[in-house]
Amino acid sequence: MKTDASVPDLPRIHSGKVRELYDAGEGRLVMVASDRVSAFDVIMAEPIPDKGRVLTAMTWFWCEEMADVVPATMLAADPAAIEGALGGRALPAGWAGRAMLVRRAEMLPLECIVRGYLAGQAWEEYARTGTVHGARMPTGLQLASKLAEPIFTPSTKATEGHDLNIDFAAAVDLVGEEAAEAARTICLELYRRAAERAAAAGFVLADTKFELGWVDGELCLCDEVCTPDSARLWPADAVVPGTTPPAFDKQPLRDWLADQPWDRTPPPPPLPRQVVEAMSARYVAAYERVTGRALADWYGATA
Repeated sequence: MKTDASVPDLPRIHSGKVRELYDAGEGRLVMVASDRVSAFDVIMAEPIPDKGRVLTAMTWFWCEEMADVVPATMLAADPAAIEGALGGRALPAGWAGRAMLVRRAEMLPLECIVRGYLAGQAWEEYARTGTVHGARMPTGLQLASKLAEPIFTPSTKATEGHDLNIDFAAAVDLVGEEAAEAARTICLELYRRAAERAAAAGFVLADTKFELGWVDGELCLCDEVCTPDSARLWPADAVVPGTTPPAFDKQPLRDWLADQPWDRTPPPPPLPRQVVEAMSARYVAAYERVTGRALADWYGATA
């Protein structure tokens, strides 16, 4: 689905791996989630059908669910409401269900990661050193082990290259004690609430990242929230410590790519149809199971 079409008087100010950002004026942005998918910092050539709509719909759901914890920057997702807020300017048809009008924020320069289970980079570090983001952890943990308590494990937001995992003291040095403490408190509560909702749907929320930013002096929830792109969702009945659970996120794509003769630089290998279709089905299933809503009811069902 093409999401980079132009809109009169709506300049594009950023093009990321998945999202396009447009300046809507008056301290607002239009954020459009495409169907692109990336792995190992490389964008695949094949889009994943419905992925952008899932990311947008799921973010909207979580922002509504978490509104009593922290305000969000989102203003509208209904294409008609967005067009009305933009003075009647028509949005491209491909943006239906993928676009959100949001308040512009001064982003906190931290990836606010919360981990409830040992996986990904945290597991790799623990296996090498017995630490997670530099903090000493109990001995005897395995891949997919549940942690005694969820932990806040921030990282830097690199403009080039990879983000750098840091400890809380380094986060304080970066943003100040008050902001770091607020981010930790907010994100641990967001994780607790999201993990509880995921558990009710038969999922384990292994870890997830949040992004926060300042709007009028208040920390707000920004970007995507607890989506399959920003969180590890595992079927609860398939979590066996010491093994990799069958994730409802991008991990199956990473696993397939890891088996290919590829050096992780562009161009990536072409994705087989079955991998694309399986990923699309996972994204849709994650949204529908967690939210209890049908994706067909979200905007742009026939786009």
